[in-house]
Formats: sequence, structure tokens, C-alpha cells
Amino acid sequence: MPIFKIEGQILASVKELQIDLEKDMQNLTETNLELVFDLKFISSEFSLHNFRIDTLAFDDENNSFVIIEYKRDRSFSIIDQGYAYLSLMLNNKADFILEYNERTGKSLKREDVDWSQSRVLFLANSFTAYQQNAINFKDLPIELWEVKKFSNDLVLFNQLKSPETSESIKTVSKNKTIENVGKEIKKYTIDDLIKNDWHNSRNIFDNIQERILNLDSRVVIKINQNYIAFKIGTNNLCAIHVYKSKLDLELLRVEKKDIKDPENKVFDTPWEERGYGRFCATTITTTDDIDYALFLVKQVHEKFFK
Repeated sequence: MPIFKIEGQILASVKELQIDLEKDMQNLTETNLELVFDLKFISSEFSLHNFRIDTLAFDDENNSFVIIEYKRDRSFSIIDQGYAYLSLMLNNKADFILEYNERTGKSLKREDVDWSQSRVLFLANSFTAYQQNAINFKDLPIELWEVKKFSNDLVLFNQLKSPETSESIKTVSKNKTIENVGKEIKKYTIDDLIKNDWHNSRNIFDNIQERILNLDSRVVIKINQNYIAFKIGTNNLCAIHVYKSKLDLELLRVEKKDIKDPENKVFDTPWEERGYGRFCATTITTTDDIDYALFLVKQVHEKFFK
């Protein structure tokens, strides 16, 4: 994908530069971990049982550990290495908790961690077609990120997305490690959060999802254990909790007093109990409520993302 710089009315090609060492990529990522991935840095070169984890991070939104590995050599197996790291974590939870507590000075407990949301990120300058094809499963807790460096001090972090698929890694692999990891780790889909007989909720969600995505080309969906987040970069625009007969739409980083609400449909929430800061919410029970809900979401978009 060529990148150009505008010089007057002329496009000048921006030259891609080689990232010489894995360590260079690692240092750049760790220094900017929160900005790029919205993750908390825990430690570098964490060694355990003949494994060495390049970067250990923590996802505060999901209360889960994230393992990051940097690759210059493209001759490695995404599935084998990814699941080996996840298996190491699940079989040595106390060591990961201890590393977190010693590095942060906090007192994280095993029950505070959502181990089901653990994941592995592989970062490389590029990946082979075979490696990209290896992530084409709906429930794979592994992400591929290209890191490219260009002239003019430009750097690109680009996640390689797999196409929509209904195939599960469990159905095509009888590997014992994958089977054991799969018992604890789950990558959630919309179908996990909306039951088959919740027809009204599904209809409302499908409608509002499309309209939120159309607000801004940068909006992406992230599906968590209990809610569906709509994000721009590392920041949440809004989140939706789906119930049998309704949706709760959360407007993040604002309170009721910050929002124009002529129909008085917004209510404040006990945000201190949640992991992503203050927010307010509104309830959607029919498709007729969607226009007003979008009116509220647009205000958050204008405030933080314009």
C-alpha cells in the first residue's frame, strides 16, 4: 500500500524504510504502548520455564493479560507459537500475577483477572500469505500487526483483519494445547451476546450498529464479554449492552449534564464500579428510539473525535 505526501497539488511518494532489528520495533512499541494499543506496560523480556515473552502488557478494559511478540523472521507458526504462550500463561497464573504486582506496586488477585480474554499480538514488518490465512477463525485469540517505518519519521501500525468466518479453530484442529487453551479462553462474537430468540433486540442492534459505523469511517467494533464497544483508535465512542427486550446504550466519558437531552432519556450510572471512566446511558426498546440514540452519540463524537 503506497503512502504519499501532498506537496502543493503533487503527490510525493513516501519511502518505506527497513526496521533493522526486532529490538527497535520492541522499544518503539513499549514506549508508546498506551497510545497505540491502549494497554498498560508490565515488563520486557519476561522469562518463565524456558520461554521468554518479549512484552507483557495488561488490558485494563478487559482485566486481562496481553502477550506481545516481535518477529523479523517470517518462518514461524502463528498458531503453534501463539497457543504455546497462552498455555504458558494459563498454567502459570500465579507467576503472571506476581510479575504484575512487582512491576506496578499493586495487589492484583487471580480472581481480578479475566483469563478468558487473554490474547497474543504478533508484530512484524510483514507476514506471509500462509500466516495471514492462519488467523481466519472466528475464535482465535491471536492478532497480527504490521509495523512499517517510512521516511519523514512516519510509522504505521496496521492490524491484519481476517475475513468474516463461522469456522472455529476447535473444529479443524485436534491439537491438545489448542483444546486445553480453548477451555479457558474465548473470543466473543455478537452471536454470543445476543441469543437466538432475542429477535427484537437483534433487529434494533443491527439497525443501530450500521448507523453508528456510518458516523465515521474510523469506527470499529470490539466485542467484549458483556458488551459491544464502538471505538475510534484506542478510545471508545459508545458501548451497547444487549438484553432480551432492550438495549442499553452507554455514552462514554460524559455525564448527563454534559449532554443535550430534550426528551430526558439519559440517566447517569455508577461509573466508579466500571473500568472505563464516567459515562451515562439511555435505553432503547424499539427501532423508533434509534434516531434519538444517534442524536446522543453524535454529541459524543463531536466532543471527542471531530
